[in-house]
Amino acid sequence: MQLTTPPILLQVAQLACERDERCLFSGLQFSVRAGEIWHVKGPNGSGKTSLLRQLAGLLPVDKGDISFPAEKSLLYIGHKLALKEQLTANENLAWLTALSTPSTDQQRYSALAKVGLRGFEESLVAQLSAGQKRRVALARLHLQTAPLWLLDEPLTAMDQEGIKDQQGWFSEHLKKGGAMVFTSHQDLTIDGVKVIDLSTLEEARV
Repeated sequence: MQLTTPPILLQVAQLACERDERCLFSGLQFSVRAGEIWHVKGPNGSGKTSLLRQLAGLLPVDKGDISFPAEKSLLYIGHKLALKEQLTANENLAWLTALSTPSTDQQRYSALAKVGLRGFEESLVAQLSAGQKRRVALARLHLQTAPLWLLDEPLTAMDQEGIKDQQGWFSEHLKKGGAMVFTSHQDLTIDGVKVIDLSTLEEARV
């Protein structure tokens, strides 16, 4: 029986990024297929966040090409969580998902329960810890349907239980045919993680 090759969700060819007249990286190319998870590594200032923002269409492409052969459907959650401090967790989720995936209170409560925030639905974000705030932002993963996840530092401020929970969500997403590109200074224990090390591209330019 012939195995079917998973479709390519994201194709990057000879990509470069310049910020403040400085080349962060160049010549970057990789393909993300359904069921794959990619870890973008590198020291601070190497361009990890800039790369994710380019992939999400939030930064211009200085050189190279980014394409979505199957369908351009992605969910980007940045390191800056875009939460409103004076809104509740529930209200923030309603605001963040309104344009792409309008949801009900029941759906948002369910998403918050999945990220460990049952009982905090109507708490002001200003009153939550840094880890809880990140859980509010990550609750979008359980509300918005997109095959490709782009997550910038999703493990930041999370305790060991939170990191374990996230790895469960990530694995489930991959099993359903999704894919993910993320940045982090921490490694995941999920099998088959592919690595993009921007420090090697930096060394190649010296």
